Amino acid sequence: MRLVEERRLGPVVGLGTYGTFRQDIVLARRLADAALAAGTTVFDSSPMYDSEQALGAGLADRRGTARVASKIWTSSLEEGRRQYKAQRRYFGRVEIEQVHNLVAWREHLGGWIEEERDAGRIDRIGVTHWSSGSFGELEAALETGRFDTVQIPLNPLEREAERRILPLAAERGVAVIVMRPLGGSEGVRLRRAPPAGELDPLHELGVETWTQALLKWALSDSRVDLVIPATSRPERVVENAGAGSPPWFPPEARALVERLATA
Repeated sequence: MRLVEERRLGPVVGLGTYGTFRQDIVLARRLADAALAAGTTVFDSSPMYDSEQALGAGLADRRGTARVASKIWTSSLEEGRRQYKAQRRYFGRVEIEQVHNLVAWREHLGGWIEEERDAGRIDRIGVTHWSSGSFGELEAALETGRFDTVQIPLNPLEREAERRILPLAAERGVAVIVMRPLGGSEGVRLRRAPPAGELDPLHELGVETWTQALLKWALSDSRVDLVIPATSRPERVVENAGAGSPPWFPPEARALVERLATA
């Protein structure tokens, strides 16, 4: 089940908050303003990012048009409930509650998260991990059929998820959220734009910048629902949102982005 049932309904680019505004409420408000004005409606956070309180304040009275995807990041059930209680204060509700990096996922899932979803206080339950080295455990989690979303890294230099997680997610009807669409440890290399003219073939597909090319590369895989690039610059939020609508890349356009990324 897609986070956006039909791609033509609007952008499927969200806003990540890792390493951006932390507790800067003013910046969070500016980013939220830019995101919502550009059609971006999903905001991803975590207790790990130290951004939840500022994000909640930044969204404020716009919660009706925004969806929050946050996380539980602790091995303690008691602390997990405390984190969730804080999120309820910040956001009112959490649309997508994710178990961050698989930490105590069995315990949190059966201990209280499923109860919150069944009571209607959470819409979807997700699970995440940043490392392909943990994909075996991530696969085991998805095989249970108890998760609605999965968040994984995917970009032209990190593609293990294409082989292992995306097919399983499609089989299980699990929505896919892509972290690091602009790169992780290889991010500096990926964000280095190709020479002028190399992106010309992509202009007719709605791409004006290399960042948009990378985001649309991920979104053009039909198994991907959402990408969540993080930025602290409102103008970049608008640029990113521009990649969230059709036309999508045919195979030759994706191949061009892959070639440019590895050049």
